[in-house]
Amino acid sequence: MDASPAASGGLRPEAPRSLRGDREAARRAAGAIDAVLAREQPRINAELRRHTAELPEHARAPAEYLLLSGGKRLRPLLTLLTGRAFGGPDAGLHTLGAAVEMLHTATLLHDDVLDNAPLRRGRAAAHIRFGVAPAVLAGDAMLAKALLLVSEFGDPRLTACVSEAVMRTAEGEIAEFARLRDTSLNHAEYVRIITGKTAWMLRASCELGALRAAAGEEAARAAALFGLKAGIAFQIVDDVLDYYPCEETGKPKGGDLREGKCTPPLLLYLASLPEDKARRLRADFEGGRLGEADVEALCGEIYAGGFAELAREPAGIHLAEAARALAAFPPSPERDLLDNIRHYILTRTA
Repeated sequence: MDASPAASGGLRPEAPRSLRGDREAARRAAGAIDAVLAREQPRINAELRRHTAELPEHARAPAEYLLLSGGKRLRPLLTLLTGRAFGGPDAGLHTLGAAVEMLHTATLLHDDVLDNAPLRRGRAAAHIRFGVAPAVLAGDAMLAKALLLVSEFGDPRLTACVSEAVMRTAEGEIAEFARLRDTSLNHAEYVRIITGKTAWMLRASCELGALRAAAGEEAARAAALFGLKAGIAFQIVDDVLDYYPCEETGKPKGGDLREGKCTPPLLLYLASLPEDKARRLRADFEGGRLGEADVEALCGEIYAGGFAELAREPAGIHLAEAARALAAFPPSPERDLLDNIRHYILTRTA
């Protein structure tokens, strides 16, 4: 099978091998992250409960249903660690982290409606449980509440940061919908989409922490770059894991295929096929003619053929750039934890 860069439309730039496959580093990183989350999650969750309780009455139930159902709280954690890494006070960092998590959750509510997704985090999606209109309006209310929380700090840089992140996220989602079932998508176009829909919110998470710490323009740019590159890598790996067996990830597989999303594992697989077989698969995918048995079989072939792992490799390039941005941070335990997050993102399997 030819999965060379030329055959794959440039979808396989070579990743630094020092970031690939280090299981011991991954184990240490996961342990360090779990430890800090165990310390920080209670206060983060308390902030989220407090601010969700302030939402309008009819928006509250759908918002609480998703926001308080779990989640890694990666975005609030990035805000906390970045703010502390630059010597900022804790005052306000948990509120900013909660605001970013509310923004993120608002986008999930809207995404599930747009994708007609039946499940989120292993249970019925909010629009299935409460109805489409309540879920959409709850997302709107959360979005407005998060922006209000940030504006109350009285720092226009914070408000501009999250406002641009919301705009860029919407831009990425629109671009993704414009390219559904389009197998001509190339790697640069794919990265532009995921930079919007995922990476800008992680960028804002880090930049907010640096701005709150009054770290200076250069430091804020480094924090923003770290978050952006980590966010791109996070989504690349997320798209890879959609092809993993359920027993490895604990999540249903093949969601992207069902929704018509062209991601690198599929595109690399298509590039490896004989021309006639690739043409038939493209026609079936673009025409929405893949049934459940087809999706199951295709996921198995892509995973067994190594195309999912192949598609993970470009994440290493972005994480190497994140490491260079992190070098601008002053030495601290928080910087070390951010580096652990970088390793976790590349090697995660769930």
